[in-house]
Amino acid sequence: MTDHFDAIVVGAGPSGNAAAYVMAKAGLSVLQIDRGEYPGSKNVQGAILYSDALERIIPDFRDSAPLERHVVEQRFWMLSEKSHTGAQYRSDDFNEEKPNRYTILRAQFDKWFSKQVRAAGAILITETTVKDLVKNDAGKVIGVLTDREGGPIFADVVVLAEGVNGVVGQRAGLRPEIKPNHVALAVKETHFLPEETIRERFNLAGEEDGVVIEVIGSVSSGMVGTGFLYTNKESISIGVGCILSDFAQTRVPPYELLDRFKRHPSVAPLLKGAEMKEYVAHLIPEGGYDAIPTLTGDGWLIVGDAGQFVNAVHREGSNLAMTSGRLAAESLIQLKAEGKPVTNENLKLYRDKLADSFVMKDLKKYRKVPHLLERNRQLLTTYPSALNRAFQSFLRVDGVDKRTKEAEALRDLKKARGGWLRMASDLFKVARAWR
Repeated sequence: MTDHFDAIVVGAGPSGNAAAYVMAKAGLSVLQIDRGEYPGSKNVQGAILYSDALERIIPDFRDSAPLERHVVEQRFWMLSEKSHTGAQYRSDDFNEEKPNRYTILRAQFDKWFSKQVRAAGAILITETTVKDLVKNDAGKVIGVLTDREGGPIFADVVVLAEGVNGVVGQRAGLRPEIKPNHVALAVKETHFLPEETIRERFNLAGEEDGVVIEVIGSVSSGMVGTGFLYTNKESISIGVGCILSDFAQTRVPPYELLDRFKRHPSVAPLLKGAEMKEYVAHLIPEGGYDAIPTLTGDGWLIVGDAGQFVNAVHREGSNLAMTSGRLAAESLIQLKAEGKPVTNENLKLYRDKLADSFVMKDLKKYRKVPHLLERNRQLLTTYPSALNRAFQSFLRVDGVDKRTKEAEALRDLKKARGGWLRMASDLFKVARAWR
């Protein structure tokens, strides 16, 4: 193996695989390093695959990728302790020739993606930890130092696709340590059921149709967080994620939060008779636009979760990761073709590509939402509970006229929130954060 490459990619998740694949496909010499036993062994996600992002990298991915179900229905639930109020969107238009969204199992998918990367010409080394970045006298990154024998490995650029922790970047002084309120701890279980049972419980006509349920309210026990439930072919992925600083303050064990969610009257019937075979936990960047670190420097750049590229409002992460990896690769390919060095100045090309993409535009649009939720917990507690009580009253036929019920529901909401002025203030804050 050569000791000098055009690029070294640290990490084999969606962003690292996207960057490595695009560069290798273009003829660059690429070394990819991952500390896991195999690609995907330490990666965790719900998981939803957004086809557009991957299709721009591997147009025919559907022919061989391990896809579970394509999503035809999206449900949104607001939970109280014993009920949920929901909305849903279902369309036969999602049964298109090339579906827009799929559920996947990350361990299988990452193995497949890595196989495509290696077929494109990249070299992969697993079970290897990058201990530090190597710099020259001018401070430019020129390679990496790993826990393997043989000394440093050199490259024109190092792509940091190392995930939310960003340990390598932190050690090298390229980025600060992530703040507890900028990251969520998510726990997930996979429950196995026969395919026919899953189709019956979720009203799925097609063998490959799938449903996604996103949940707020009592699922997070007053913390800033959400729950989810996704249908796979022969399993259901269920999980809860909350801001790490909230877990530290409340001292509620994450597994206890998930157990409460599974016991909820709206959830338990969907899991009845299932066999739980997997429990995993993972950190997810939730800080949004204002938490994005410095993304480039002389000889290095950041992609994926390491760059806080997660749209928490829409629960999108893998598509932002793959897109940032692709844009980074395309930028480096262009610099290579033009004979330009990989300097921070020349990497403005990557920063500009990001700025022009949906990645930065969406993160910028919702930049105020993390602060809004952190400072206004009532949006995740008071309002979902009040809405569920209102529907309970309105739908119960008990001899009380509907006008009286409406008045009681409004009084209940006013009392729960502490007055109309506070409610108006909440509405204004939400509207301002959503602009």
